[in-house]
Amino acid sequence: MSRINPADRSELSKEIQTLMDQSETMMGFVPNDALIMAKNPELLQSVSQLINTIYSFRSISEEIRSLVGLMASQASGCHYCIAHTSNSALEKNISIEKLKKIWEFESSECFSESEKAALRIALNAAQTPNLISDEDYSQFKKCFDENQQIEILAIISLFGFLNRWNSSLMTEIESLPLNRIKELE
Repeated sequence: MSRINPADRSELSKEIQTLMDQSETMMGFVPNDALIMAKNPELLQSVSQLINTIYSFRSISEEIRSLVGLMASQASGCHYCIAHTSNSALEKNISIEKLKKIWEFESSECFSESEKAALRIALNAAQTPNLISDEDYSQFKKCFDENQQIEILAIISLFGFLNRWNSSLMTEIESLPLNRIKELE
């Protein structure tokens, strides 16, 4: 059970209800973390705007975008975000093999060199303190232009917030992502 109970949808303002409806349309369910943030509408609106801005960038593939979010969440140990990013990746038809082998990305042949560079950055950026080395970043720069680097780092940073938020609150995972993550076991 979440440390703070999610807001009751029936008690939300029309504007916040619209955000919840958009989330439900996009994800297939209303995320509990958004319902908790809805108790502070300004926070929810700001986070939603940040998410929409980051996900409006289109300089990298959906696959790299999903893998980076999953790696950042796995590196931080946030079960809620791992379930959400896994569900999203499965919805986007990213190979189950890749998702299962994400921790083996350095040695696995199912990841391209650019995917490996992005995953290495995500893994090391999600650590505290940040463990990105100059060598890691040099390889990253060989695979991605500045706009792509910014997009990848924005996704990692977004998940830094979401991972801390959901881990701290022990946000309850919704049934859809909880059931989908079982496909990866």
